Amino acid sequence: MRRREFIAAVGSAIAIPLAAWAQNNAGVRRVGVLMGYAESDAEAQSWLRAFVQELERSGWSLGRNLEVHARWASGDTAEMQALAKELVELKPDVILSQSTPGTGAVSKETRTIPIVFVTVSDPVGAGFIASLSHPGGNATGLINMEASMAGKWLELLKEIAPDVKRVALMFNPDTAPGHGVYFQRPFQTAARSLAIEPVLSPVQNDDEILKVITSLGREPGGGLVVMTDSFMLVHRATVIRETATHKVPAIYPLRINAVEGGLLSYGTSNIDLFRRAAPYVDRILRGVKPSELPVQVPFKYEMAINLKTAKALGLAVPLSLQQIADAVIE
Repeated sequence: MRRREFIAAVGSAIAIPLAAWAQNNAGVRRVGVLMGYAESDAEAQSWLRAFVQELERSGWSLGRNLEVHARWASGDTAEMQALAKELVELKPDVILSQSTPGTGAVSKETRTIPIVFVTVSDPVGAGFIASLSHPGGNATGLINMEASMAGKWLELLKEIAPDVKRVALMFNPDTAPGHGVYFQRPFQTAARSLAIEPVLSPVQNDDEILKVITSLGREPGGGLVVMTDSFMLVHRATVIRETATHKVPAIYPLRINAVEGGLLSYGTSNIDLFRRAAPYVDRILRGVKPSELPVQVPFKYEMAINLKTAKALGLAVPLSLQQIADAVIE
């Protein structure tokens, strides 16, 4: 399934046979997509569907004038590189790359095919573009989190769990923005202002995730901030399960984490970012160069609180926080 073209007609749920593509490719434009998540991840699939739906609103139609070739890397950086090479060999008209390591993988394979990236936090620091306003080169797109978000996560965690005294920032250095460095300074600055001991916790597998959370849960006052990182989202079930088991309050960057049992989430809406990427892909397909399209910053943030999880942790969620949340999960 990982190497199969994304050929479902979104909205109608009608599968288009592969033979239909071969009948008439005249005027058909190709879009390659590299996703950092597993193909079985329903949340990530919803992002891709939203992207294709927006393209269809601009006059593109799967099976008529558009092909979308999606590849799924399941958070594996080596797999991302192999799949990036595979996509480039298809010679698409544009590639939509998701995540920092995914965009890095595609950028290594081509400096000519246009790239539109999403859910990348620091494209300048990663070397994908020259600047947000003047990207230069063959890449542009949408960033998802500014570095200051790490301080906001810590503030919100302290508000919902006022007894936290030491908080770990969990990330995978292979897939996190700047190998984890991007969010560290604002995290540490906010920790000092809140009288919290900051702990940097790089992890690369489920066993290491378990070790960190177990350590946090050994004594009262442990807390966890989960960095925006494709590996951490792929392994979100492990984090949610272990924080519940060891009674560790945690905040996450995406709403899906709270929906699936995490305590609290705050961050950008990925489905919104994918929708907003579609007009950039549309403009590139119609002849605009990526270097002429400034990188867009996030403007839609959402908060979700899981009251059931809060109760299990013995936390009373402030009414003021519930009132500003976009979703309160009972």
